[in-house]
Amino acid sequence: MTCRTSFRTTTVNAETAEPAQTRVSRGTAEAAPYGPDACAQFTASILVLIGMLGLAVGAASAQPPAPGAAAAAVNPNAVVPGEFVIEPATLINLGFEWFIQGDDNRNAAVAVSYRKKGDAQWKNALPLVRLQSERIYGESRVDYISPNMFAGSILDLEPDTSYEAQFVVSDPDGVAGPARKVVVVRTRPEPMAFDGGRVFHVYPHGFKGQKIEPSFEGLMCAYNFWCAGTDWATSGRPRVRAGDTILVHAGLYKYNRFEYTNDAAVNRTVPLDGTYYLTADGTPEMPIAIKGAGDGEAIFDGNGSFALFDVKAADYTYFEGLTFRNSEVAIAAGTQFIAGARGLTVKNCRFEKVGAGIFTNYSGSSNFYIADNRFVGRNDPKHLIGWSGNFWTKFNGVEGQVFPPAMASYVAVKLYGPGHVVAYNYIADFHDGINVETYGNPDGSSASGPGMLDGPHYPTHEYWDRRPVAIDFYNNYITNSHDNPIEADGSMHNIRVMRNMLINHASHAFCNQPALGGPVYWIRNIAYHLPGGSTRLTNGAAGVMFYNNTILSETTGNGSSNTHWRNNLMLGENSAPAILSVTTFTSYTSSDYNGFRPNPGVESSFVWTAPRGAVADYPGPGHNPALETRQFPTLAAYSQATGQDKNSVLVDYDIFVNVPRLDAQESASVQKLYRAEDLDFRLKPGAAAVDRGVVLPNVNDGFAGRAPDLGALELGQRPPHYGPRQPAGVTYDDGQRRNR
Repeated sequence: MTCRTSFRTTTVNAETAEPAQTRVSRGTAEAAPYGPDACAQFTASILVLIGMLGLAVGAASAQPPAPGAAAAAVNPNAVVPGEFVIEPATLINLGFEWFIQGDDNRNAAVAVSYRKKGDAQWKNALPLVRLQSERIYGESRVDYISPNMFAGSILDLEPDTSYEAQFVVSDPDGVAGPARKVVVVRTRPEPMAFDGGRVFHVYPHGFKGQKIEPSFEGLMCAYNFWCAGTDWATSGRPRVRAGDTILVHAGLYKYNRFEYTNDAAVNRTVPLDGTYYLTADGTPEMPIAIKGAGDGEAIFDGNGSFALFDVKAADYTYFEGLTFRNSEVAIAAGTQFIAGARGLTVKNCRFEKVGAGIFTNYSGSSNFYIADNRFVGRNDPKHLIGWSGNFWTKFNGVEGQVFPPAMASYVAVKLYGPGHVVAYNYIADFHDGINVETYGNPDGSSASGPGMLDGPHYPTHEYWDRRPVAIDFYNNYITNSHDNPIEADGSMHNIRVMRNMLINHASHAFCNQPALGGPVYWIRNIAYHLPGGSTRLTNGAAGVMFYNNTILSETTGNGSSNTHWRNNLMLGENSAPAILSVTTFTSYTSSDYNGFRPNPGVESSFVWTAPRGAVADYPGPGHNPALETRQFPTLAAYSQATGQDKNSVLVDYDIFVNVPRLDAQESASVQKLYRAEDLDFRLKPGAAAVDRGVVLPNVNDGFAGRAPDLGALELGQRPPHYGPRQPAGVTYDDGQRRNR
């Protein structure tokens, strides 16, 4: 059948995937032929999955009206579809939101399917995740309430490709309005330097060879019409324009920012701060590119500057094949509430001896692409140590260590705003690896506290283009953090954290402190050597999905809501007695089809704390939720009493090809740093975790056995690639290889 439906959606440029500037349009979408039998079969299979996700039926707490939704239904349990939002596309993922009214009993569902434009066959995707009034509260820092809505992603698509996406809402109590939408969305292409623009060549001071013209001594002399190490440095205006490329030839670009001079050998940045301020704008198709020329290593050395590059006023800047070192911030790309860049690309670069690699916490920053880089921080490369806690004090003075450790390097990548991609990077020796800025309440909303105005607790519509949504972190290799390798803190909808190797981290690899509504998808990540535990869920972190991860430390969620675990392996490191301890403010948090190794000899291997006799009970100003804590010695007792993990199994470390069990309490070994290449996280044939999972469409539907396997790696499938896709050495024009 073919049907035409009317819907509302934010306007999105299909080619650039730029979010609309708060504009909303009316439109129609024509659905492709889709037979009634296929519709029924697809909807039935998705409803089964939704049932397993624990979307419980029951009266929810009071919720704010869905922005732009239709008038409330006469039957409060019927669903009233409202505004449909297409989030900024990334290279391989698409995110969607569907605001509703009604469905007070939470039994509505949205089934999702997709296909390449022009293909006949639809493929199933995960159903959209139901959000409804989940409250994330942290005193005057954050007070966020999820709208009445659905949100979710279609995963692992091809870049620069058009897809049809189909959404079917259903509700046993009725659907008051069009129940089906089909939209066409194009994934983003990988950013590339523009081939048809002008090319400028930059050489270091003292270069003796033949130069390619037009040539300049020092980057700013090519970038601007004027350059100097005096007050005249600020008189330079950009020479470059969209589509231009600056090729930086081999050599060391290092200046003395403390000498006021016209000598090109001394300084060609600006006096005192020594920063390269870039202010020209490119476009998505025609960025302004600054690239290594390919004749050897091109090194920008900050010589102790605070910011080496400042691109806050430059949109669509493109860096490739360069080395950044010796500064506190290598690329400053945004400052909260002040200014920030859009469309920054950083590829195949090396960052060393920096406090932060790439940093923006400006909500207007969007669509960064950071891939195939190596970030090496200044923290101790030989010892794992945490930044706080009595556990680590005993290492003060051991082998020259100091506790608390100096935060010589803070974070490799920190971002805020929509549409960012951080993929295939190597990160070592930082306090944190890749972070979404914790931020507090998103722009257009406000927290609660004494003396604070009581404003909206979800962003008003005019700020939607600044929400931290549609963010991807995948295939990164991150090692040796004082705190967390990845933080989804402060993020909102459709955060995809997939296929990362997270090894040697003093604190929690799966950090959501807090997640604002979700979904935040943690999919097929491997986390090993986490003596502080695996997971951080605080302040009612909502909408977090853990699918097919290999988690080799205890899982503790101290404050969560609407959180779901499926197909994970959870084997302990003796960081806490219980292998799974969940505190949730919603009765519809759920866990099933997992594999556990409880710690031997403990009284409580499983702890489940949830609202007593209510669907949800959240902390808030002057209110503490009434929660009931139940503790269980065995998986069987816990499953029988709570209804959780009825299909989960017991496993041990012998399921892996080569993964030794670690003990977080052993002082002699807890600071050791392991290499993933010395381990093998694949499952052995016939292991207890094989064929014990549940099908999650678009996540594990390519399984080979009777059912999906538990954990990150499916038996018989090639493991993912972690870290940069190019070799550690680069082949230059002279045919020689040099390590970068």
